[in-house]
Amino acid sequence: MSARDLPPELLAQMWGELTPELRAAIRQAAVRGLESLKTPEPLTLYQWAERHFYLSAESSQGEKRWSAYPYQRGMLCAIGDDHIQEVDNQKSARVGWTKMLLAGMAYFAQHKRRNQCVWQPTDADSDEFCKSEVEPMLRDVRKMQQVFPAMMRKSKANTLNMKKFLGSLLYLKGGTSAGNYRRMTLQVAWADEFSAFDAKIEKSADPFTLMWKRLEGATYQLIRLGSTPRVKGHDHIERRARAAVARMRYQIDCPHCATEHPLTWGGPEVQHGFKWAAHDPEGTVHHVCPHCHGHISQADYLRAWEGGQWVSDCGDYRLVALADGTYFWTDGTGCKLNQPPRHAAFFIWTAYSPQTTWAVIVREFLHAAREAKGGDKAALEGFVNETLGETWEEEVEKTDSHELKKRAEPYPLRRVPVGGLDLVAAVDTQDKWWAVTVMAIGRHGEAWVVDYIELSGDPGNPTDWATQLYPYLQTTFHHWHGAPMKISGVAVDTGGNHSHEVYNFCRLHAGERYFAIKGDSQDGKPIKGKASMVDVNHKGRIIKRGVKLWWVGTDTAKDLIFSRLQLKAPGPGYIHFSAHLPTGYFEGLTSEVRRPQRTANGLKNRWVKVRDRNEPLDTMVYALFVSQALDHPKFTDRMWERLETQLHPDLFDISGQFAETAVATPADAPAALPTTSPTAAPATAPATALGPRAQPKPSEPAPPRDLPAPVPVRVAPLPPAAPAPNNFAPADWLSRGFS
Repeated sequence: MSARDLPPELLAQMWGELTPELRAAIRQAAVRGLESLKTPEPLTLYQWAERHFYLSAESSQGEKRWSAYPYQRGMLCAIGDDHIQEVDNQKSARVGWTKMLLAGMAYFAQHKRRNQCVWQPTDADSDEFCKSEVEPMLRDVRKMQQVFPAMMRKSKANTLNMKKFLGSLLYLKGGTSAGNYRRMTLQVAWADEFSAFDAKIEKSADPFTLMWKRLEGATYQLIRLGSTPRVKGHDHIERRARAAVARMRYQIDCPHCATEHPLTWGGPEVQHGFKWAAHDPEGTVHHVCPHCHGHISQADYLRAWEGGQWVSDCGDYRLVALADGTYFWTDGTGCKLNQPPRHAAFFIWTAYSPQTTWAVIVREFLHAAREAKGGDKAALEGFVNETLGETWEEEVEKTDSHELKKRAEPYPLRRVPVGGLDLVAAVDTQDKWWAVTVMAIGRHGEAWVVDYIELSGDPGNPTDWATQLYPYLQTTFHHWHGAPMKISGVAVDTGGNHSHEVYNFCRLHAGERYFAIKGDSQDGKPIKGKASMVDVNHKGRIIKRGVKLWWVGTDTAKDLIFSRLQLKAPGPGYIHFSAHLPTGYFEGLTSEVRRPQRTANGLKNRWVKVRDRNEPLDTMVYALFVSQALDHPKFTDRMWERLETQLHPDLFDISGQFAETAVATPADAPAALPTTSPTAAPATAPATALGPRAQPKPSEPAPPRDLPAPVPVRVAPLPPAAPAPNNFAPADWLSRGFS
């Protein structure tokens, strides 16, 4: 006979005869037996955290029960919402992100029984996070004991990399290894300090893509990212937040005009944001409303923050989180939305948190500003990232094309100004044309751009090399005093689709100092790098070791060019430009800037294109290589004097043997280069352009139209004997048309 067969009166009598202790034990056993049949009460993450989350002594300023700040309520509700696939948190320090992450982990493990993984930037970061944050939380949050019985013992279910709960798993991984993104089936993915992750994980993919792949097939695919941002344009959390449907900021009502607005740092160029008096910055700091310009103190803010709400930058989304833990989304008109945005990003910074004072924020800024004025910007970068929660924008190394154009000098193209003593050229090969720069080199690295041209032709056709490019490179230029000058060396870039055509062209003209070159952008590479012999494929026939290929340190050359473009006055290293060069030339010369780039080894400063056309810069890089290949930096004064003597002849009389004692100076050769006038208009139209491809110039150009023809020269017949050596002019001077 069972208890259910007994009369109720007898059961009541028997229950009354039991001791209170025995009745309590029976009740407890019944509750435990029915526990598995109990349906959990539906709770939001905020409600669950208010009831169960606890701050551990090891990871907080005080051991106590959790109580969320008003701005944290909406963030917690969004993190726990199954209908929001991605939640990003671009934040400063000290706003409580780590605690919200821990509460979310515990909530999904205990309340929703979801498989999760938390990635930290490195394996060491993950181990430290487990020891200092996760394990104290599992120990002190009593609710977790229901799903983690292995807490106090060592086992395979309790390691630094994995915690096995009842009904779910928690993985703890570093983000540097591609293997740490494999062999997991997840419903929730977390990334802490996401901006510190590598741009690409072991040549596989970016970290976000690898995390997202672990969620495929889940009923609810949730990914939660949080980080203090780093460098603008190269920051993971910035990139994800920029892609969000709703970019949310916490707004409070102004006590003066009742208009809502976020807390902003502001700045000297705007009237709102944080302001203070110069004589007492810490004692007078206040926030100015952008609408009515009313002032509030931090105490005023803490009285108003309870009524704050999260509002999107576009105004189409509003998150209302109430004190009882319920929440809802509305549109711009206040109507409730049936579905929240699929991707939401939250922006929060230190001023919202009561963990620091506004006076301390101002003190940090003033210190950072003083350090920056002294040349050390590390503290200011830290303030922007860690306090303002904003990306740091590097001052990129760049040159203004308009400033270069303004300083151009009125010398004609193809006419070598005074000071230019040797000519070098560089060729950049494109699919349907060649870009060519010719530069004159003088003492101490001073240089003049004497021509830039783009020649039409087919670089895949050897005939066009011979009929279009080569005749131009044989052009006879003229010095300012009339002496003819030939190009002493030419560099031709082998990059692109016509490498073997370049090889063969340089092979055929190797005796004329034609260099086949290839760029190398690695740090610290010399402008004139090593050379090696390479095979040439000529008309289907392989010529073994047919040409010497030179490596050019392009980034090193661009650094040198950039530094020389900053020089303000002619002299050593200065680069001169003709006013006849088109505007497009100067834009192409300034088409790259040096800025931080993410690499496998972290952030590196690299030259990157900001305009599509950069042929003027590339050809100037190659021209510098030719100058070094010709050993211009090693020239002695005597060697420069020898070149100068050939280009600057003196008029002379040989032992009175001339019937006419004077040799007339050509009228088109002034005694000195005219003074540079940045505002002077060019005397003639530009000779070249970056738009339509120019046709090849004749190999022997006529003198510029703006210069008069040479004055006829009358000389006496030369004596029958060879003239004695002359110390004032080269021996071949008399053979240059003066006989």
